[in-house]
Amino acid sequence: MNETMSESMVSEQVPTSVATRRGRFARSWRSNRFAYALIAPAALFMLLVHIVPTAAGVYAGLLKLNLFTYSQLFRAPWVGLENFRSILFDDTNPVRPGLWNATRNTFFYTTYTLTATLVLAMGLALLLNREFRGRRVLRTLMLAPWVVPSFVVAILWQFMWQSESGIVNKVLVDYTHVLGDKPVWLLGPHSLWAIVIPSIWRGLPFVALVFLAGLQAIPKDLHEAASIDGANGWQRFRHITLPLLRPLIAIQVLFGFIYCTYQFALPYVMMGTNPGPYADLMMTLIVRQSFGNTLFGYGAAISTLLMFVMFLCVLVWYAAFKRDLVAAR
Repeated sequence: MNETMSESMVSEQVPTSVATRRGRFARSWRSNRFAYALIAPAALFMLLVHIVPTAAGVYAGLLKLNLFTYSQLFRAPWVGLENFRSILFDDTNPVRPGLWNATRNTFFYTTYTLTATLVLAMGLALLLNREFRGRRVLRTLMLAPWVVPSFVVAILWQFMWQSESGIVNKVLVDYTHVLGDKPVWLLGPHSLWAIVIPSIWRGLPFVALVFLAGLQAIPKDLHEAASIDGANGWQRFRHITLPLLRPLIAIQVLFGFIYCTYQFALPYVMMGTNPGPYADLMMTLIVRQSFGNTLFGYGAAISTLLMFVMFLCVLVWYAAFKRDLVAAR
């Protein structure tokens, strides 16, 4: 009898709890209808611009989609994971050698650009945080490289990198005699530096201003107390400045990593869709194989692989900076 009563009580409690949750949802919906109406256009835009194309790209990577089957589009022959297997493990796949080469170049490009940008931006922010005449004007002028469009930056540096008439070789060879002969920057072993240096030049001002804003938010009392206790400049920077700037550094690492990995404008404008084995990045490879060689299925598969790798990298980034991000709230 006790078991029967307990079962009846449970059966009565379950519908009651469900009804309670439904009532709470209905009240929340009525009280927040205006907020939901404001959010709905943005949510619909995100769905149409991000979610749907991403799903379509992943699905295209599961199809045999090329020049001969493109007219069928999403009704092209289904191959499942064959595109992924062929790209990663089939030596006869035309994309595979270029994929590993582009992966290596993208890794070095991202490492060089991101590291140099963060280090130089921190040094520049420390200098601009000092009191000197014309500091405000210098801060304003420093933003010029960042506000210039990527296309213009690429064209500008393309002329500067010219072997015979470019200003870079004229300075290094003709004026300062640092080099004995004029190297070719837009082709060959030096071509990676031809996109690394403009990327640093363009991204440096914004990161420096972000760090400068963080430096100005640090209470001066902390540095004064450390100075009284005998700490030198390096010790104050290591134990006060750097820990307090870690949330900003974390955000800049994430944005810079994503920007460098998906870099396309600079190598494409300066060298075309085939920058050569020394400067071919992931995005130039994907565009070339997808639209130049009409291997749409392979291109979609590479894009999907890159998306998952980036997702894992973001998880690693969050695990590394989770404590700093939580402390900054």
